[in-house]
Amino acid sequence: MRGSTSPQRPPTISHRKMDISCSPPGGDDTGDAEAQVMSTIPSRWMTIGDFLLRRLEEADVGHLFGVPGDFNLELLQQLQDAGTLEWVGNCSELNASYAADGYARLNGMGALLVTNAVGALSAINGVAGSYSEHVPVVCICGSIPLKSIDRGLGMHHTMADGTWDRFLGAYAQVTAAQARLTPHNAVTEIDRLILTAWREKLPVYVELPSDIAYLDIEVPQAPLVLAQPPSDPERLRSCVTAIAAHLSAAESPAVLVDLDADRFGVAADVMGLAEKMRLPVAVISTAKAVIDETFPYYVGIYNGQASEPHTRAAIESSDCLLSIGYRPIEVTTGDFTASLPADTIQARSHSVDIGDDNYQAVTLQEVIRGVLDTVPHGTGRAAPQRGATAAKTPAGGSTNLTQAAYWQAIQGYLRAGDVLLLDNGTSYALLGLQLPPDCTFVGSINWGSIGYSVAALLGTLTAAPDRRHLLFLGDGSFQLTAQELSTILRHDHKPVIFLINNGGYTIERGYLGRTEQYNDIATWAYADLPRVLRPDTTARSFVVKSTADLAEALSAPNDTLIFIEAVMDPYDAPAAVMASSNTGADIDYGPRGPQHRDNVQLRPT
Repeated sequence: MRGSTSPQRPPTISHRKMDISCSPPGGDDTGDAEAQVMSTIPSRWMTIGDFLLRRLEEADVGHLFGVPGDFNLELLQQLQDAGTLEWVGNCSELNASYAADGYARLNGMGALLVTNAVGALSAINGVAGSYSEHVPVVCICGSIPLKSIDRGLGMHHTMADGTWDRFLGAYAQVTAAQARLTPHNAVTEIDRLILTAWREKLPVYVELPSDIAYLDIEVPQAPLVLAQPPSDPERLRSCVTAIAAHLSAAESPAVLVDLDADRFGVAADVMGLAEKMRLPVAVISTAKAVIDETFPYYVGIYNGQASEPHTRAAIESSDCLLSIGYRPIEVTTGDFTASLPADTIQARSHSVDIGDDNYQAVTLQEVIRGVLDTVPHGTGRAAPQRGATAAKTPAGGSTNLTQAAYWQAIQGYLRAGDVLLLDNGTSYALLGLQLPPDCTFVGSINWGSIGYSVAALLGTLTAAPDRRHLLFLGDGSFQLTAQELSTILRHDHKPVIFLINNGGYTIERGYLGRTEQYNDIATWAYADLPRVLRPDTTARSFVVKSTADLAEALSAPNDTLIFIEAVMDPYDAPAAVMASSNTGADIDYGPRGPQHRDNVQLRPT
């Protein structure tokens, strides 16, 4: 049944006064007297575990990723009994964190379940990536019994030194909020953590002691309402008026979009603003596909000096640049060559900078919608210049497969509505392709953890099974998380996986060690893996070495999983990727670094 309650106490409705205060992380009651807010609200009795699962369901989380362990089995049993969420077991906690991240990017929020310490620390890399990429994920850790903490009892999966808060401390570095649940704080902390994740678009960490999940507590009858706190009316009005005035007075206004335009749901309003005022809109690479690339006012990816000339001119020459959530790092700024106008308006999730003025207590969505409603139509401004379209697939059926021919063929394979995942490496060439409408781009560009995309693919497939999902990665990235392909096969998903087999870490060869063994990896029969991992699979596998081979593979019907292993020269890579790696080496290693030796870097010809 859904929303099950404890068999010892039937579900009842009461109207007693409920304490809906928020306790600090870890259940510390200090300051509760001042924090308490008393209100008469309808309530019911539920177990702590059932309430946590119910709140996740109310936050539109329909699946829970993770790995079972003795400290979380009681919650898994409650999930099984209640039927609220569907369990998706993973091959490792790291993979579960990647899958929850991919799921959240399409679903709006994701969740994973791990066990104390060993599971939590395995997952922390992926959760940190969710923080870097602004993805709301709830990491639930089944932890040691509360009685063990109270009595100082030694337990496995701990340091065996009587300490209990180390992992709350570790997660405090990579999440927006953390708490250890107790019967006293469970109601307020569960709601606080889920709302924080949703409002901030950041991960949170919940420790659920294994001996309290079946305890009954009084909980609100009403469902959890996911909503941003309303803006301060005067601050919102003043902020909107100022932005509208600056845009209206400018001769060459423009908009620059980062990934928060997607996370906070303002992409459509940004496009509406651009259309109304005839403004050029550029994105940085983290926001690939956030703006429809067929939109007449879209001018491409801005990446400093690596940008197309028309894109760079639109942004750097603007006399009123409105940036949405802009967070520059070297890989999104052309290795620090970006040059935004000094008076750029910086619109963030909950604040805005306009010159010397800072506006707090405003939300991004209300600001952008207010500006859209306020500005006049731009009737005298010409449509922005567009870049050249991608080249067509070259002819020549027997030609050895090169990176250039490969990506040109991929351009012709893309279609509207695709979900595109890429991993770090030569697959960054995907950033240079023009995407059809309604595509979703999923990558770990800020965090850059290789192997992310394989498990993230499981998450996106789970969140949107009716869409076509394409994964692009190299052999090095694949080897880190390849086992999650078995979970994808177990659930009968049908993605198309494009793997480049070029014998190692090609992007690293551009930094250093062009021919060194430390950039080599073991040789796998990649295309055989679907059948190894699921012997009864109907998956279609291809090993392609020529343009003709690739064309045949691309013509295969996508009624089952397709795995395409493309064998290429280990020293062939997109010129832009090699150039970025070469410059990255200078940034990383300095003027006396080993990159200055002869023939130690993979370089563009």
